[in-house]
Amino acid sequence: MQAKRKAYQFCKDYVDLRIRRIQKQIDEVKSALSSESKNTAGDKHETGRAMLQLEREKLGQQLLEAEKMLQLLKKVPTETNSERVVLGSLVQTDHAYYYIAISAGRFETKDALIFCISPNTPMAKLLLGKALNEVINFNKMTSKIIAIN
Repeated sequence: MQAKRKAYQFCKDYVDLRIRRIQKQIDEVKSALSSESKNTAGDKHETGRAMLQLEREKLGQQLLEAEKMLQLLKKVPTETNSERVVLGSLVQTDHAYYYIAISAGRFETKDALIFCISPNTPMAKLLLGKALNEVINFNKMTSKIIAIN
């Protein structure tokens, strides 16, 4: 269970860092837009301003996605102990560990390498609803579920 709590914290830190990074970039673009407004260099000025606006829109979309990720993570139960794989499960197969919460990448503990995956990923879709000792096939590889926490 300790690994599961650590995987959850890893996911939380991942999302928090991502939101802070995007927010910082948005602030930098706002600052650049503000200084662009003070400049009046004709067409060059308008092009630079338009590019900054596009960048701000792109970052706004990224921030929205990161906030959705945080909302999903808040719904992940941290104390699940189900007989079947559900959102919040730490699944051990004979090949790897999977924490079903959000897509946050690889998390290494001293004991294991855990892949933090979203329930929408192909692997999670195969695992969800499965029970102990059930077998899944993914990328021409067969994996057996040997633990669900």
